[in-house]
Amino acid sequence: MICLKSPEEIEKLRLANQIVVSVMKTMKGLIKPGVTTAELDRIAEEIILKEGAKPAFKGYRGFQHALCVSVNEEVVHGIPGKRKLQEGDIVSIDCGVLREGFYGDHAWTFSVGTVSEKAEKILKAGEQSLHLGIEKMRVGNRLFDVSAAVQEYVEAEGYSVVRDFVGHGIGKELHEEPQLPNFGTKGSGLRLKAGLVLAIEPMVNEGNFEVEVLRDGWTVVTKDRSLSVHFEHSVAVTESGPDILSQW
Repeated sequence: MICLKSPEEIEKLRLANQIVVSVMKTMKGLIKPGVTTAELDRIAEEIILKEGAKPAFKGYRGFQHALCVSVNEEVVHGIPGKRKLQEGDIVSIDCGVLREGFYGDHAWTFSVGTVSEKAEKILKAGEQSLHLGIEKMRVGNRLFDVSAAVQEYVEAEGYSVVRDFVGHGIGKELHEEPQLPNFGTKGSGLRLKAGLVLAIEPMVNEGNFEVEVLRDGWTVVTKDRSLSVHFEHSVAVTESGPDILSQW
């Protein structure tokens, strides 16, 4: 069942998402060679708790951390640990919070120091695909108009979009209907209405779209071990256009 949100509920979702933004701003300043992914996770949880919220991912289906931290060929759901970030890495930080019954969810892929030209290029492509998808989140458009905008741009740039993991509705649950793939046929899917809130999250691979889950049961990597980036915003469809709740 798809649950449209009232203006008051959208504001509560914005407040939750702005806590995630606070985490992300801090992460951006901390990400440098030598820092461990566990340290990023620890500081993120401290910020979330200080804001009076809860880490949404911690305890979700047995996941034990506030952040998903995915490096280089890791697509999503990387487990924080002893790994130290190195010069030239790219690292995706995915964070969710629960504040007063409403969820925030936002992800971004950052450079660690100076990165290669190919890494810089896929970072820009991933971010641009997110913005192009958001632009289609308008009343009267179809759900797969959003999906097609992401896919068409990504593939024109020579990359691929992950098929196995998708965006989703968000509200009083972290994952709500509808699912929002990053691929699809424009002009199809449900009609977008004001009050629909979606977490749109392109996952863009340098090589093939195929992925696999490592033996830890969580970390998703590109099957060909090529680079991958992940960008996500929580966005409300409104009468005046898309409203990015996780806007910095």
